[in-house]
Amino acid sequence: MLTRRIAIVVFIIFSAFIALPAQEIEYGIIRNLSYYPDSVSKNDTYVSKQCVMDIYYPKNRKDFATIVWIHGGGLTYGDQQLPEMLKNKGFCIVGINYRLHPHVHAPKYIEDAAAAVAWTFDNIAEYGGNPDKIFVSGHSAGAYLTLMVGLDKRWLGKHSIDANRIAALIPLSGQTITHFTIRKERGISDKQPVIDDMAPLYHVRGDAPPVLLITGDRELEYIGRYEENAYLYRMMKLVGHQKIILHELQGYGHDMEPPAFPLMVKYIQKLTGKQ
Repeated sequence: MLTRRIAIVVFIIFSAFIALPAQEIEYGIIRNLSYYPDSVSKNDTYVSKQCVMDIYYPKNRKDFATIVWIHGGGLTYGDQQLPEMLKNKGFCIVGINYRLHPHVHAPKYIEDAAAAVAWTFDNIAEYGGNPDKIFVSGHSAGAYLTLMVGLDKRWLGKHSIDANRIAALIPLSGQTITHFTIRKERGISDKQPVIDDMAPLYHVRGDAPPVLLITGDRELEYIGRYEENAYLYRMMKLVGHQKIILHELQGYGHDMEPPAFPLMVKYIQKLTGKQ
């Protein structure tokens, strides 16, 4: 009889718990927050205008992962973005802006991207985020900057941050040779492939963070874009990197973000143990 009563009590308690609705995640948005200190931005109106970011974050959660999202636009146009397909997934999204050509030339774009990533490492805990779960991603020019910040350690090193602290790099359709806008700045034809210190391929290393490369269909993408990523994939493997994946999205051209975002989400969830 006593055993039966205990079993009934346990059942009631268990039923009460599973009947409780899951707590909704509330999100907050902070707009146009500067990622450079006043000592840098207050004397430069272009830095003050461009070097800002939007933060979309879970207000009632702790220990969440953060995606630093870098917009595309050939290093010549575009604004910070908070991609809709990455929202409401339990992540924080830091959508950054940066200075653009022709107002500045390389390596200013990379310096800005690194400064924004550094800001995130230094400050995301104040919003509840885990600085060990910072992912860097972007599309096209943003993917190029993602790779440069994550593979060439000197840019984050200027902020006393080891690039290997990045949880993973997720470039979507990025150039892995020297970017065509930077080649233009240097008087090199955009049809002339170059791999110098402004190329992610120049900085392949076996100890880099995990990398998820995603491109569109090699026949529909920008010419050579898939092949560049395949070359980076192969070279990273040759130098001993074991955590790199390459996806080619069949049937999609350069605007391959919609099918890429679910792959991103699943990948981040797997690395953070949230599946």
